[in-house]
Amino acid sequence: MASFSLPTNQTLPSLLHSHTPKATLTLNPSLLPKSSQSQFLGLKLSNSSPLSVPSSSYVKGSIVAKIKEGSLAPAFTLKDQDGKTVSLSKFKGKPVVLYFYPADETPGCTKQACAFRDSYEKFKKAGAEVIGISGDDPSSHKAFKQKYKLPFTLLSDEGNKVRKEWGVPADLFGALPGRQTYVLDKNGVVRLVYNNQFQPEKHIDETLKFLQSA
Repeated sequence: MASFSLPTNQTLPSLLHSHTPKATLTLNPSLLPKSSQSQFLGLKLSNSSPLSVPSSSYVKGSIVAKIKEGSLAPAFTLKDQDGKTVSLSKFKGKPVVLYFYPADETPGCTKQACAFRDSYEKFKKAGAEVIGISGDDPSSHKAFKQKYKLPFTLLSDEGNKVRKEWGVPADLFGALPGRQTYVLDKNGVVRLVYNNQFQPEKHIDETLKFLQSA
């Protein structure tokens, strides 16, 4: 009968555990259809750098609260594109369209911002204020706003503190910051929550439709 021996400092369970392979999941953007690559795109992906997927514990910990329709919007104060502090309470008394987006200068986010710009007069006619929020710093927002002539405020949520407090869900197993829009009424109550990562321009259509029917 065949026999074998173990190293004196290891038991069988510990030896098996130490050699158990770890499963990893990566995404290569080249595997996506070209139409999806151009829209994906709150993150700047490259074919040479596969995107690692965070652990489930990270994903669960990234969401602190879930703001639903009928909830009172949590207060916050952030810096705008000029470095000035802006509080949500400043806009009380009028409807607010608050949209969280992944990042400045990515294809989907640029398309979304320009669509809000092009429909801005319609939002004004509905009496609403448009505000964009991402984790970019004020200087990035200022360049983004100037480049595309955006007529609305961009707020800097560095560290994603507000995003987490509002419970904006992430996409792609937590690797991609979510794209979610909230419509608040004049009393600061959330009346609409709309999420669509891959059709950024639909955020404008849906929020306008809601405001115009209210």
